[in-house]
Amino acid sequence: MANAVNTNCVSGEKKSMIANHNVEEMEEDVLYHFALSTKTHDFKAMFGDVEYVCVGGSPKRMKAFAYLLLTELGYPLPAGQTLVNIAKATDRYAMYKVGPVLSISHGMGVPSVSIMLHEVIKLLHHAGCHGNDVEFFRIGTSGGLGLDPGTVVITKKAVNGLMQSEFCLPILGKMVTRPALLDETLAKQLLECSNATEDGFQTVIGDTMCTDDFYEGQGRLDGAFCEYTLDDKMVFLNKIHKEGVNNIEMEATCFAAMCHRAGIRAAIVCVTLLNRLEGDQVNTPHEIMDQWQLRPQKLVAHYIKKKLNQSGNGLSG
Repeated sequence: MANAVNTNCVSGEKKSMIANHNVEEMEEDVLYHFALSTKTHDFKAMFGDVEYVCVGGSPKRMKAFAYLLLTELGYPLPAGQTLVNIAKATDRYAMYKVGPVLSISHGMGVPSVSIMLHEVIKLLHHAGCHGNDVEFFRIGTSGGLGLDPGTVVITKKAVNGLMQSEFCLPILGKMVTRPALLDETLAKQLLECSNATEDGFQTVIGDTMCTDDFYEGQGRLDGAFCEYTLDDKMVFLNKIHKEGVNNIEMEATCFAAMCHRAGIRAAIVCVTLLNRLEGDQVNTPHEIMDQWQLRPQKLVAHYIKKKLNQSGNGLSG
C-alpha cells in the first residue's frame, strides 16, 4: 500500500491537506465526532480564518486553554457572554475558537487522537485552509525521564515503543508505516519563547516515546498484570533515556505522522508529572498538577501571541 506523503510545507504553493478524492466527490461530509456537517454548517465562515490548532487530552483542560487565550490574545468577551463548545452536540470531543485559534480535546491514546485529526484536517480543508496556512500543537502531560516533575518538554523526535520514529497502522490487512516527523524549526521557535526565570519552570527539547498503553507499554510495575522485574524496567528506561528520550506519552507518533502527511507544521509540548526513573505512581497533589498543566499552555499561548503581533493580527501588545 502506498505511503504517500503530502509535502505542502516545502514551498509556498497552496496544496490540499487531504489526499482522498472520495471526500471531494461527496455531496455532504459529516464530521460525526464533532457533530458538524458541510450541509448544515458554513465551514468557511466558521473556520476560514484559523491559523493555529491546539489539541490536548482533556475537555476541561482545553476549555481552560481557550479562556487563557482570551486573556493572552486580548479578545474580550461582551458582558454576559461565554465561550461556546462548538462540538457541544456530541460528548466525544470539545472544540472552542478564539480568534484564529482552535482549542480541541482529543481524548487519550492514538485511536482517539487519530479520529480527531482526520476530522479536524477535513474541517480545515472544507474551510479553505491549506497545510502551510496553519500550525498544530499538542499540549499535554507525560511521564519524564531524568527530569524534575513540572519540566516542560518540547518534542524533537517522536518514537514508538521500539525506538522507531514512525507510526504503524494496519490498513486492509497490510501494515502501513508512515514517518513520524515534527517541524524542528517550530520546536526551536517555541524554546526561544521560554524563559526559566520569568516562567518559573524549565523547558527542554528532547525525544518523546509514544506507547499504546499506560501500564505495561510504559514499563510500569503497578498495573493489573506485570511479567517483568524492577531490574528489567530500569534497564529499559535507562537505555531509552541515554538514547535521548526525555518523556513518555500515548499520542506523539500518530500526531506527528498525520500532521507530516498533511503538510502541517506541528509541535508537541508536554509537562512531566513525575520522573519515571524514580517511580510509577502519579501522586503529586492535584492542585500542584493543575498548575503544572498550565505550563505548556502558557508557552504555546506566548508563541501564538508573538506570531500574531509580528503579523499585525494581534489585539494585545
